[in-house]
Amino acid sequence: MFARLWQSSMIALARSGRVTRVMQGSRATAGLRDRYIAAGDHTAGVARAAALWRAHGLRASLFYLGEYVDDPALVDENVAAKRAVVRALGATDLDVHVSVDMTQVGHLLDPDLARRHLDTLAADIRAAADARPGVHALMLDMEDVSVVDATIALHDGLADRGLPVALTLQAYLKRTAADLAAQIRRGARVRLVKGAFVGAPSYAYTRRADVKANSRRLIDAMFGPEARDRGFYPIVATHDDRLIAHARERARADGWVPGTYEFEMLLGVREPLARALAAEGERVRLYVPFGRDWWPYSVRRIGETPANALLLARSLVG
Repeated sequence: MFARLWQSSMIALARSGRVTRVMQGSRATAGLRDRYIAAGDHTAGVARAAALWRAHGLRASLFYLGEYVDDPALVDENVAAKRAVVRALGATDLDVHVSVDMTQVGHLLDPDLARRHLDTLAADIRAAADARPGVHALMLDMEDVSVVDATIALHDGLADRGLPVALTLQAYLKRTAADLAAQIRRGARVRLVKGAFVGAPSYAYTRRADVKANSRRLIDAMFGPEARDRGFYPIVATHDDRLIAHARERARADGWVPGTYEFEMLLGVREPLARALAAEGERVRLYVPFGRDWWPYSVRRIGETPANALLLARSLVG
């Protein structure tokens, strides 16, 4: 009960425009920003991605911050920033891998506008990658349950047109087993995350143990024989040692080799573990956010577990 209350409170803080303005203008929260955020613009974001690759063999998915946007000018700014980072990545030897929220690119204003922007971004990625080796994709992040159907439909439409796209699914939702089965049949690229939202028992697992148990079942499906035979690409996004070990065991048991799947973690969260996995030959990617609107993202990271309350308190007292 406390965990759900904590998480819902942090989500409320993340969505408060007033709190965001105060926190982003405070020097006291700089430590929180620097822990989870790469930098302010796409140039610095790409530089951080390059440093991770050169030093540790860690790949990156770059994410320009900003979500639940209902201002047309901000939508245009978000799209321009994402197109800029795609071009910058295309000039390197890094993966052209960019994450996007539907509500960043106009879904709240006009779903068709969001679709057009996603088409443009995916086409940009295909052009920037220019058929060179790597895992190049427009990764569709998954937001709250109200946009799940729309996000999946947009993903499937992009994939059907042969564009480089991947999809995020959330283990806390009871529907995800069916959604994952459909994506396995498509031979899609799917990132499995726990999910940073609070859901009702009618459609969501509300106990941490139940979410973890569902994660294990979903990982089993992601590394099953059908997934392998259909060319499915599993992406296990977790910092949980036991889930990582379970995924590696299933991969070995079912004939998957490193490079045919990957693990993903968040910048600033258990990076020594990410480096250790990469050193052992696993493909590991870090989710690297950049941009000025860093408070909503950072406080949602804090909200994922009550144990992070101390980190939030330290950031507020300096």
